[in-house]
Amino acid sequence: MKKTTLTKITLATLCFAGFGVTSAHADNFGSGGNSFSIQFADVGNAGNGNDAGAGGGIWSSPYGGVSYNYRIGVTEVSQDWITKATNLGMTNVTAGAWGASQPAANMTWYEAAAFVNWMNTSTGHQAAYQLNGTNTALTLWTGAQAWQAGGQNLYRHKDAYYFLPSENEWYKAAYHQNDGVTANYWDYPTASNAVPDGIDFSGDTAFDAVFDQGFLQGSPNAVTNVGSASAYGTRGQGGNVQEWTESSGDGVNNFPGEGIAFRGGSWPSLDNVMVSQSRSENGPQGSDANTGFRVASVPEPSSVAASLLGVGVLMARRRRRR
Repeated sequence: MKKTTLTKITLATLCFAGFGVTSAHADNFGSGGNSFSIQFADVGNAGNGNDAGAGGGIWSSPYGGVSYNYRIGVTEVSQDWITKATNLGMTNVTAGAWGASQPAANMTWYEAAAFVNWMNTSTGHQAAYQLNGTNTALTLWTGAQAWQAGGQNLYRHKDAYYFLPSENEWYKAAYHQNDGVTANYWDYPTASNAVPDGIDFSGDTAFDAVFDQGFLQGSPNAVTNVGSASAYGTRGQGGNVQEWTESSGDGVNNFPGEGIAFRGGSWPSLDNVMVSQSRSENGPQGSDANTGFRVASVPEPSSVAASLLGVGVLMARRRRRR
């Protein structure tokens, strides 16, 4: 019978193969009156294909293929989390467009990145982004320091646990059909190809997304009240507020200060801004009341190491059976 040899498996290989991914759960931050939790959804099916139908016009490159498993926030970051992080010592990050339960907005990309850095450093992890002291500029990591999974990313540190989702990570969580390692995607981030139903009157509780369907309201909803979920369980990736990604407009992330891609549309947007083919970009210093963000994460190194041990035990058992 053919022998099977257990070759050296790196942590990155395990991540790509889908090992070591924690179950969906809430991560806790802060303490006392300034404590808060962020619920994450697991995004599996590592190695799925790009959406070949995505993009149009000058944006002809497809999106959504991600070679590793990761987690992404179920909701947009709320104003409450920014306020509490500031109370706990985060500096040079302002928001305040909306109430505590509504999305954090009026934030530059640098400020969103600074909040992610605080998430990392306040929990004993490596900062994701090399920002200056006032959170107004970015310095690239070296190739040895930079994230390499899925291609070199000089914005993100290789050891970052929390980060802003890249455009591919954001896109997959929003539109992929969660049906295995496929290139199958929905048109809308509500697990559907049908135009979502919006809020059409005050007190409407049966809606798919928060956007302008002819009955424009004056502000976004609470981050927990945004309609239907994507196939991976995220909410509000269409409507409410449009969201910064981590990716530069050309997707290469090799030059600081470039325009940054954002997606999803906001409560004043029409439905065509939520569709998968729609994308825009803005300078990282730009901010407005329509733009927020969500966060993403990878498994703890300890959980990946545990999976490595489990794989070794399994392979050893298989050899003994032979």
